[in-house]
Amino acid sequence: MDVTEQAGSTVRMPLGGAPGGWPRRLAALLGACHPGPTVAVTLLVAGLAVAAGQDASGCLLVTAAVLTGQLSVGWSNDAVDAARDTAAGRRAKPVVGGAVGVRTVRAAALTALALCVPLSLAYGALAGVVHLLGVAAAWLYNVRLKATVLSWLPYAIGFASLPAFVTLGLPGQPRPDWWIVTAAALVGVGAHLGNVLPDIEADLALGVRGWPQRLGPAAVRLLLPAPLVAATVLLSLGGVGALGAVAVALALITAVGGSLLGRHRPKAPFLAAIVVAGADVGLLLWQGAALS
Repeated sequence: MDVTEQAGSTVRMPLGGAPGGWPRRLAALLGACHPGPTVAVTLLVAGLAVAAGQDASGCLLVTAAVLTGQLSVGWSNDAVDAARDTAAGRRAKPVVGGAVGVRTVRAAALTALALCVPLSLAYGALAGVVHLLGVAAAWLYNVRLKATVLSWLPYAIGFASLPAFVTLGLPGQPRPDWWIVTAAALVGVGAHLGNVLPDIEADLALGVRGWPQRLGPAAVRLLLPAPLVAATVLLSLGGVGALGAVAVALALITAVGGSLLGRHRPKAPFLAAIVVAGADVGLLLWQGAALS
């Protein structure tokens, strides 16, 4: 057993695999990788590669590199936060529930990272370095910046690196347009706010004081749609015509409506942010050809 001091008490966490056979342990391990964000980001970047005109082998390489990078980030997050999650009573987490051990999750994170490095560089040296910088930023968030006022920065860097990674691996290594990279960074900031919002009170109780925690839940609910709307405005500059105007109008109406409803329905701003983020992703995919 791993014994960790947290919030004045001793927290015990399983280090090895839980009983129940390898299928159960494998399912628990996959559950610890943050499967929703991992799959969503991987599919988004794969879609960008296809839209940018990358060939089949290049698309597979991009997908594999991003998937291993996201797996490493998700697993490292659960490994690093195991004591904190246990203290907060987050039994839905596989490590906290004892379904998989901390050592197993940590080993999986390092294995995925080891695979991510050659896969990223195989897509192109410059492209690979850019992607690995984004992955490194996400790891830095997990191990250090999560509880600081700079907690938003790794999300911005990580998301901004993704369209640049796709672009720089294309023939001729074209640079992505500035507004695409900036919009991706803003989507990352919005993702950070949305990801932290449900846990702000519990985080504060455990001494985690990242940027959203310092703002407080009420301020975060109001702020959450702002970076996503800004991303929509930037992406509308990419020559999408009437589609961009419609997307901006939809984003503004949704964001304002979510903020107003948030006074009586606390989940409304987060749901509004999801809608705006969906519009941003659609515009980003629509402009995939602009990457090349």
